[in-house]
This record gives sequence, structure tokens and C-alpha cells, in this order.
Amino acid sequence: MLNLAPPPFPLYDEMLLSDGSCRNHYLPYWQWLQQTDPKHIQHKREEADLLFHRVGITFNVYGEDEGAERLIPFDNVPRIIPAAEWQKLEIGIRQRVTALNAFLHDIYHEQQILKAGILPAEQVLANEQYQPCMQGVTLHRRTYAHITGVDLIRNNDGDYYVLEDNLRTPSGVSYMLENRKMMMRLYPELFSRQRIAPVERYPSLLLQTLRESAAVDNPCVVVLTPGRFNSAYFEHSFLAQQMGVELVENADLFVKESRVFMRTTAGPRQVDVIYRRIDDAYLDPLAFRPDSMLGVPGLLSVYRDGGVVLANAVGTGVADDKSIYPYVPEMIRFYLHEEPILNNVPTWQCRRETDLRYVLEHLPELVVKEVHGAGGYGMLIGPCATRNEIAAFAERIKARPSHYIAQPTLSLSTCPTFVDSGIAPRHIDLRPFVLTGRETRIVPGGLTRVALTEGSLVVNSSQGGGTKDTWVVEDHLC
Repeated sequence: MLNLAPPPFPLYDEMLLSDGSCRNHYLPYWQWLQQTDPKHIQHKREEADLLFHRVGITFNVYGEDEGAERLIPFDNVPRIIPAAEWQKLEIGIRQRVTALNAFLHDIYHEQQILKAGILPAEQVLANEQYQPCMQGVTLHRRTYAHITGVDLIRNNDGDYYVLEDNLRTPSGVSYMLENRKMMMRLYPELFSRQRIAPVERYPSLLLQTLRESAAVDNPCVVVLTPGRFNSAYFEHSFLAQQMGVELVENADLFVKESRVFMRTTAGPRQVDVIYRRIDDAYLDPLAFRPDSMLGVPGLLSVYRDGGVVLANAVGTGVADDKSIYPYVPEMIRFYLHEEPILNNVPTWQCRRETDLRYVLEHLPELVVKEVHGAGGYGMLIGPCATRNEIAAFAERIKARPSHYIAQPTLSLSTCPTFVDSGIAPRHIDLRPFVLTGRETRIVPGGLTRVALTEGSLVVNSSQGGGTKDTWVVEDHLC
């Protein structure tokens, strides 16, 4: 018999109510858990770690020894979402991604949102992620972000909030797929007790989305990777294999007569769609960084002329910049004439004098992030920081206020997680993946990331976080 206590009030737990009883959508799992020896769960976790190592599901960590790899910790206690709740989330996610794509088309064309004064022009046009070379370039179906990851959290009030949007090269979907495969292998009896919405269609939906991004029939699709030392290389090779397309590096591609070709044993083959996992700055040494050893010379010229599709588009980064994030609700109202379904987290922009003053006065209470930061780096979590860390971060903000935003310290909901001491609550977030082609497609659930350190709010794998399988459950889902 397992006795699991809920986290202290007012924390919101995904499985347990404040009185220790189980939420309805977790009941089948809860009943199984009560009847299962914790040693069995521990054994299954060890089995999962061994299998993940054999498959090679690792990631590289920048700043450590070259080539050093880690296994992303996998937690075998699932995060479960009832279907009715997921359906509401899905509508809000679709709305948000639609508005972001409309925003990207607008700022590279008529710039109506800037002319209307909804968003300061300098905040877009002077943004490091804004690419003037995209001005006036019209893309097929006006789609800039073909693949989007939307990071969601649930606060103590039980409501979901969007923490950030990932539109450049969102990663993590391979772990979502491998986590599901692992759970089905380890616990087939759990999948027979209830209907859990499938996620395994994602690679075929991704390929369909990429093919729809081209204006030609039967397009040739490839995945462009920086190489095996990239932190997400496993995912690049995994998705290429799952889609049945070629995984290429820059040396495999060349430009000739305003087209991109791939070197093959049968001779050059024209490439129509490149799912690129390389940042803008490294894509083409003739157009961006001349020292890039990862890009394809002349690629941008072919792209601008419509000779190849890049997914995601060049210049999408401006829309997931953290200084642009506060304006997404206004984008929804401006482009879609709708009220936002999903809430943003309240945000102070340090570029504003009044916001800067407030942030500096309340640093011990806030989370501060670099506007171009990612992976949990370059941020301060005030309640967890020392006095010296807060003082040092304050000087960094004063030196470059436009590079920082601040948000209140939201608690993030907890979910029971198998740790060294047994099963205990740990903070989680959720990253659903959105595919935008002829239509918008979202597989149910997404990647749940978990902060394995007690009390930690940082779920990023590069900062020691792990992942969980995410189940969307209800009888009519299959």
C-alpha cells in the first residue's frame, strides 16, 4: 500500500486534491498505484534507463567536456490530462499560433500592427532576431512557423498560463514519442485500463505538414542538422528516420542555378523542403555569419526566390523573443478579432523606466529572464537566489535593461514523481507541439518536463530536469 501526501497548500497537484483524495481522471492509475509495490516501479525505471541508453537517447550539454552526453531522466509516473480540459487547451493553442503566424507575415510586409501603435516599431525592427532580408518575401500559405512549441504551466489557481512560445527550432518532440513507447512497453496493463489518446502519428503529420509547405507535387524533404555534437542531434536523426527522409549536414547540400541539391550516390537530387535545425545566423555564410561552418552558401538567395522552403522560416525568432511575448494577447485581438483564450504571465519589460524601477526594487520576488535566453540559462529566480546573486544580477540588468524581462514567481503545478526517496510531488510544465500546414495539427498532450530537485522550478533538461509521458484520457478518445 502506498501512502502519498499532497503538496502543501496552496500548491496545485495534478493528481491529488488538498484533502489527499484523488482527482477523477487519475482514478484508474491511482488504484493501480495503490496495489503496486514501489520496488516494482523502481525496477521498471531502471529498465527504462537501460533501454534509453541502448537506443542512444542522450543529449549533449554545452560548456561541458566536448562530446559529453547525458541521459535525460525519464520519470515513469505519467502526467494525465482529462480530454475535456485538453480540448479547451487545444483551441487556445491554435488561436495563439495562428496569431503569431499572422504577426510574422505582417511585420515582413505591411507592418499594420506597428502603424497602429499596438507594438513599438523599434522593439521589432531593432530586434536581434528580426531579419530585414525577409522584408517583402511572401511565403506559401503565409506560414512562417510550421513547427511550434508552446510552453504552458498551471498555477496555484488551477488555470493554465503560456510561459513562452518556441518558434525557431523547438525541440523535445522525440522525447514525447520515446516516452510513450517506453510506457507502453513497461506498463501495458495501464493502457488496457483506459483509453489514452495516441501520439505516434506525429512523424507522419510532420512529414505531411512539411510537404504541404511546398508549392510542388511530391516534394523532396530533408532534415538539416548541425551535426552530432549538437545538443538535439538524437532528435534530428530520430525524426528523419521516422519520416523516412534524409538527414543531411551542410556538406551534403549545394546551390546551383537557383536551386538546392543534395549529393547522393545516384547523383544530385533537387531538395524542395528543408526542415532546418540550425539557427538563422549559421544558415548561409554568404548572407549571415561568414565564419559559419554549418550553413550552405547561397541558400538564402534560393529561399528568397522561392526555390526552396525552410521550416521554420528565416526571421521567426522575432516572434518568440521574450520582449515580444507580452504583446501576443494584443496580436490575437488585432489579427483575429478575438479575446485570448490562454493567459500570458504578467510581465515587466526592463526597457521601460517604470518597469525597471519596479523590478530592481522587487528582485527577491521575481523571475528575471534574458529576452534572447533559452534552456534555463541567463535567468534569476529571486526567491531561490542569495543576496549576492541578486545584487550581481541587478548590475547586469542596469547595464543592459532592454535585454531583460521579469515575471512573478508562479508556483507551477506539481505531479507525483518517482525520486530517490520514493514518490513525491515535483514541479512540471507542458510543451504541446503544433504543426501548421494546410491546416493546424496538434497531437494530444505533448512533452511534460519535470524539475527533479525538490522545490526547484527549473524544468529544462540542461539544468537537470527530466521528462514524463503525458496522457490525454477519456473513454471516447482512442
